[in-house]
Amino acid sequence: MQILIADDHPLFRGALRHALSVVADDVEVNEAGDLQGVDGDLARNPDTDLLLLDLAMPGMHGFAGLMYLRAQYPSVPVMVVSASEDPGVIRRCLDLGAAGFIPKTTDAASMRQAIRAVLDGGTWTPPDLDLAGPDDAEARATARRLATLTPQQVRVLTMLSEGLLNKQIAYELSVSEATVKAHVSAILQKLGVESRTQAVIAAARIEAGHWPAAGGATD
Repeated sequence: MQILIADDHPLFRGALRHALSVVADDVEVNEAGDLQGVDGDLARNPDTDLLLLDLAMPGMHGFAGLMYLRAQYPSVPVMVVSASEDPGVIRRCLDLGAAGFIPKTTDAASMRQAIRAVLDGGTWTPPDLDLAGPDDAEARATARRLATLTPQQVRVLTMLSEGLLNKQIAYELSVSEATVKAHVSAILQKLGVESRTQAVIAAARIEAGHWPAAGGATD
């Protein structure tokens, strides 16, 4: 069994590694501290059984990183491990394809139970949190549309959100401007919007106010 721990805090990675040591026999645990590291590890190990993912680590851009990883490695179950306990954040993670959500305040025994549940093909969320409360239906629908983007389309949308022009995106991705324009057109169609500005606004609404800055004290 192969599991990847993705978190930029070595001490928390160590805590997760310890929890995993009693989840199953013969577990190989890899670690990464940023999105680039996660991408590289999963490219080398596409049969990874579980990814434990912190959305606030460098390179993730919150939900954008989750969208990218789910699109790029759809066969790898992802369990978000976060400092947030906001029910809205948990719902967004599930809408975007996460198999579970573990708050970082969860005790070790519950963490092991959660990990076992997902490894067995199920899902897990904190049992003491009410996920059935009021929700933003429009945001939820947008999250589901965002989940249909390809990995490259997620990259393009992230760069659009950072204010990059088509020619700058083309340079960063080593593709032609025509290819970037095609990606932008596909993004607009999938999100049901008419302009790149509307696409950026739609993506921003999903994660507005939810995630601490990478490396922050609450991370």
